[in-house]
Amino acid sequence: MGDLGIRAGSRGEGGAVMQILDIHSHFFPKQWEDLQARFGGRDWPSLKHHGDGTAMVMKGQQKFRPIYDACWDPDVRLREMDQQGLCGQILSATPLLFGYERPVAQGEYIAKLFNDAAMAICQRGRGRLFAMAQVPLQDIDAACAEASRAKSIGHVGVQIGSHINGRGMDDAGVFTFLQHCADEDIPVFVHPWDMMGADRTGDYMMGWTVGMPAETQLSIVSLILSGAFDRLSRKLKIAFAHGGGSFIFLLGRLENAWHHRDIARGRSECPPSHYLDRFSLDSAVFDPGALRLLVDKMGDQRVMFGTDYPFPLGEQKMGGLIRETEGLSEQSRERLYAGNAKAFFGIE
Repeated sequence: MGDLGIRAGSRGEGGAVMQILDIHSHFFPKQWEDLQARFGGRDWPSLKHHGDGTAMVMKGQQKFRPIYDACWDPDVRLREMDQQGLCGQILSATPLLFGYERPVAQGEYIAKLFNDAAMAICQRGRGRLFAMAQVPLQDIDAACAEASRAKSIGHVGVQIGSHINGRGMDDAGVFTFLQHCADEDIPVFVHPWDMMGADRTGDYMMGWTVGMPAETQLSIVSLILSGAFDRLSRKLKIAFAHGGGSFIFLLGRLENAWHHRDIARGRSECPPSHYLDRFSLDSAVFDPGALRLLVDKMGDQRVMFGTDYPFPLGEQKMGGLIRETEGLSEQSRERLYAGNAKAFFGIE
């Protein structure tokens, strides 16, 4: 599906260059049409450029996030990748662009708009940039159709949010979508968004530092306890952002509950630890002990390098965590840096 080649990387103990492929990075197009003018309503995303390579992401008339030109300029992105030793990146939309709350026709329109924009950036990426598509998940038929279309134009997977307007990963429609992706060999990346507990996490960026890990854990647990993994094809490739959030750290609590309270088992046929070979996690945990725990519990073939670039809460010294975490073999580092991701996304 893609040809990465060896262009940059990190040197292992023997001096060989290890490829480094970042599966978790975000983009914004430099510009797009005025969606409020087209559809009416409010709170549509837009960019307000400052003329110096920076911009403010707007949600309607409200400031949402400052960004800079790495989000839309592949030359800036490639230069920073070279500085940090990355050979490739997979781009995905910032969840603000999902539009799940919009009518279906609008959701279809913006998914195609931003998916095509992502591919336009990748086409200027010298073979080093790839993209995951967004889909209008508020309508499962439309989401399946756009996932298939996106694959046909070169997307290496799809990114979906952790819920759809309050319907979680145990929703029957989500199950249908995931089975479609399994059938068509479309990898799925689950990213938290519109986090739970917003009324209590509005201060100190706690929506990102507390809400996001909890949102991701909820996604994984919902899939397990709903029995979805018992019914979904084992061909499904699914991964979760931010190291799975708080899931691995609290796996023991979940496991204990499953064994000692029947109501905690849901519809799952086996204990939670039985399903760890059904999904992958990215490495964006920012702490060597946390990364060792991920690898210890998930195995070194179920963790993929991800940074959350180019945002301030992403890994600033890209690749440094894997390189500096003690106790990882050279084979494990190679798998985490690129080997697992290349197999997961079909990138050669």
